[in-house]
Amino acid sequence: MPHDDFPPASVWLVGAGPGDPELLTRKAARLIAAADMIFYDALVGPAVLDIAAPDAERISVGKRSGRHSKDQATIDALIVAAALSGQRVVRLKGGDPAIFGRTAEEVAACRAAGVTVRICPGITAASAAAAAAGTALTLRGEARRLTFVTAHARAGEKLVLDWAALAAEQGTLAVYMGRAAATTVAQGLIAAGRRADTPVAVVVNASLPSERIIRGKLSSLAFLVETIGERDPTMLLVGEAVRAPARVAARRGVEEVAS
Repeated sequence: MPHDDFPPASVWLVGAGPGDPELLTRKAARLIAAADMIFYDALVGPAVLDIAAPDAERISVGKRSGRHSKDQATIDALIVAAALSGQRVVRLKGGDPAIFGRTAEEVAACRAAGVTVRICPGITAASAAAAAAGTALTLRGEARRLTFVTAHARAGEKLVLDWAALAAEQGTLAVYMGRAAATTVAQGLIAAGRRADTPVAVVVNASLPSERIIRGKLSSLAFLVETIGERDPTMLLVGEAVRAPARVAARRGVEEVAS
């Protein structure tokens, strides 16, 4: 059904959230259902795509574990071409489009072509991970600052981050796509002064039936991720705010690792 905010020849960048379709905003669900064409990321699950109209065209443009089905310039061109052909276009992104989502490039491409483009926010993976672990991202008196970083680096390139800034106490660090870089993250933070016994939570497939939460210490981070597959979305949460009460750690699906 047409909507005043989604005319033909326009684009919405829509946050699909962490995977559970019940965590979509009502607006996101409405836009997905109204789209003629949907370009979706690899982390967008089938249950979210099922909301689309039966005749809507679904095109995967996912990037995962360093394997890109389409480069960014190609994705930009596809979105623009679809809109210019008169389609209602949804660019469906995991989590929130504004957080490590290459949104700026896609918005710029649309505007350069004279295509109306808008953004619908979504629940980001860090929020979903904290909720899954039954914990907070901030904590009065202990975690006054929250920092989001991505551990993704281009193939063959070294991960370069400001470890001194990230290691500061009274802060929570949320590391997106952190499985492969877990060793580097732990070593970088400890070398920069973060305590080795700082609590960490590793959250895999947040919000999905296959969700796992593994708890331990920063010094054990490399060990904690050993059983996680390279294709499993993994969030690393580091800081006092993620220390779990005993009643949370005992909850089914939570693995407490003391080493």
